[in-house]
Amino acid sequence: MSPDDRALVDRFLDMMAAEAGASKHTLTAYRNDLERGAETLGGLGNASAADVSKLGAGWSDLAPSTVARRSAALRRFFGFLVDEGFRRDDPSSALPRPRFERPLPRILDEDEVRRMFESAEDRAASGEGAAVRNLALLELLYGSGLRASELVGLPRAAVRPGQPFLMVRGKGAKDRLVPISSRAETAVQQWLEHVPSGAPWLFPSGKSHLSRVRLFQIVRSLAADAGIPPDRVSPHVLRHAFATHLLSGGADLRVLQSLLGHADIATTQIYTHVDSARLVELVNARHPLATRSR
Repeated sequence: MSPDDRALVDRFLDMMAAEAGASKHTLTAYRNDLERGAETLGGLGNASAADVSKLGAGWSDLAPSTVARRSAALRRFFGFLVDEGFRRDDPSSALPRPRFERPLPRILDEDEVRRMFESAEDRAASGEGAAVRNLALLELLYGSGLRASELVGLPRAAVRPGQPFLMVRGKGAKDRLVPISSRAETAVQQWLEHVPSGAPWLFPSGKSHLSRVRLFQIVRSLAADAGIPPDRVSPHVLRHAFATHLLSGGADLRVLQSLLGHADIATTQIYTHVDSARLVELVNARHPLATRSR
């Protein structure tokens, strides 16, 4: 990458950090994609639409998701250059636009979730520390729809008696309020009796908190105990179940977007695929023409 291009990329990333609140991980990803784009194009600042149109052939062996990500990075970068007056034209219309279907999330039905809870509750009734902890983890994963990283990183005081919500720091260091059920609150309070008083984390492990890998192992173990194939279950599958079952119960899509911490509602809309039967029933029951006879 030329010194001029590097200076432009640095200014772009400074803007992303200051105005968009992009995380270090996001900034690194943008830099990598822009550097690779510069290598392919032979430069960024002066790349023409004709130059950009050749990227499709150069990226033909890449996965559609990778092409989409690189195109998005360049599109935003070229838009920044135009906005800031570094160039008059925006060549991003010539960028590849791959078509791909987003994979549908794996989910558990409500009966399978019930079985996991019954098994976890039976084990926790013994009072054994690990079993009590596992029930608290399950309650928070399915009851609040937390991401694995959000759950394991909860501070000790995250759940307070009588407070019906959690303050969670999600992707991009963005905070959001997440409801916590009375069941989850009870499970967490029982678990806190096993947590050392000086521990800064709700789920401590060694000198830090429980790792995402260990959480993954625990969730699969809970599934096996309930007679569910472990390879069908993960912390993210339980988050999907939280979203799907809420939507089936009548939750508004915008509310669900807020609960899940999705920046774009298009990400949340993927859950509507499991709700088709309910939507047909709703149309038949509520549409003004539904009760009109021929």
